[in-house]
Amino acid sequence: MRLLERTISGMMGKGSVSHNTRTFSAKNVDKERSKYNVEFCHLDIKKVYHELFDESLERYNAKQKRSDRKIDNYYEKIRQSKQEKLFHEVILQIGNKDDTNAKSEEGQLAKEILVEFMEDFQKRNPNLYVFSAHLHMDEETPHIHIDFVPFIRNSKRGLDTRVSLKGALAEQGFKGGTRSATEWNQWMESEKQELSKVAERYGVRWKQLGTHNKHLSVLDFEKQERAKEVEKLEKAVSSNKAELSHIIYQQVLAENEMEKIKLENEAVRQETTELSATNDLLREQTDGLMENREKLMSDNKALEQRQKKLQQDIEKMADSKVTLERNIHAYDEDAKWQLPEPTALMSAKAYREKNAMPLVERLKEIVKSLTIKCVNLMDQIKQLKAKVTKQAEDIDFYKSKVHQQYVKLEQLQEKADDFERVKQYVGVDKIDIIMTNARELERIAQSEKQQNRAYGIGR
Repeated sequence: MRLLERTISGMMGKGSVSHNTRTFSAKNVDKERSKYNVEFCHLDIKKVYHELFDESLERYNAKQKRSDRKIDNYYEKIRQSKQEKLFHEVILQIGNKDDTNAKSEEGQLAKEILVEFMEDFQKRNPNLYVFSAHLHMDEETPHIHIDFVPFIRNSKRGLDTRVSLKGALAEQGFKGGTRSATEWNQWMESEKQELSKVAERYGVRWKQLGTHNKHLSVLDFEKQERAKEVEKLEKAVSSNKAELSHIIYQQVLAENEMEKIKLENEAVRQETTELSATNDLLREQTDGLMENREKLMSDNKALEQRQKKLQQDIEKMADSKVTLERNIHAYDEDAKWQLPEPTALMSAKAYREKNAMPLVERLKEIVKSLTIKCVNLMDQIKQLKAKVTKQAEDIDFYKSKVHQQYVKLEQLQEKADDFERVKQYVGVDKIDIIMTNARELERIAQSEKQQNRAYGIGR
């Protein structure tokens, strides 16, 4: 069987988990092919730190007699450390975009090789806790990102189980030598050798550029290659100082432009955050105004019903007045209310006792009754007039409040429209990214604030 020759490359990655998981996609990513990517694992690194170091941290703190030497949060301690990193990343790739393009059959073959290589990676590296590993098929060449936390056990310094890349690789047999033969370089060469073994089972031979001496040891080969690289670099530096200066100048310009873009982005983020907060406040105020409007309309309706009832009461009183006037006319015409003429033989005393006095008594009772009714009626009319006046004032007040609510709703709607215009101008995706970044910055600031309180800083 004829073997294909392909380069095998490995390098230390930047460790961008959001890039690896495609939470954020760079320009060189073909999103339509992201579905062909492979996620081997993706764990929360903070939970990994708890799993690896909580027991060791508890033992360490129990030994400390001074509270200022205790560690509250090991994850935060390493995050702020200048000696160690929270995690490390290695990127491994077979071939290049020309001979092993991700869209080609060779690219699919490289994917199968990398998948099999990953199966035993954790077993080969017991001191490197892999919490995130992804194979990308949506870029030019298939490659794999492996993110891991290096740790050692039985440490005599600090926590007995702690973060250490140098120590982790040393426990796996990679001892530091010269500047070029560091623990990392030795380990990287070993992993590339393991990848080449898997590749050969698929008919792919490791094409090692720059040498035909296949019998050199890994260390000697690396020394030879480094010497060639140094010689080449020295020649390039001596003959291209002007070009190097130009590159540095361009880099400064690029950094200045980047800083300008960052400032503009921060300004947009700040403005978007303020607009978002204003929009949320407007929504709350709008909901409150709508509730007030509904209540005012309900109160206004109740007032109108009460006014209608008062009008009915006034009409009833008017009817009572007509009836009273009609009864008064009856006193003038009804015979029983007329004083009869005395008979020829009736004395004045007898006429007074039998006819005049009984009629006067009846009239007195009627006058008393009518007087009381008139007084009561006048009081009721006065009270009703006062109620009508009060109801009219209340109706005018609530009508004014309703008008004010309408005006404020129009102002709120105008502000909401302005926020929608900003979203259309900046773009919904960009605003979402800015808001995500803003929340992350706020979370980091809050975390740092809590950390400072824990250590007594800023008190």
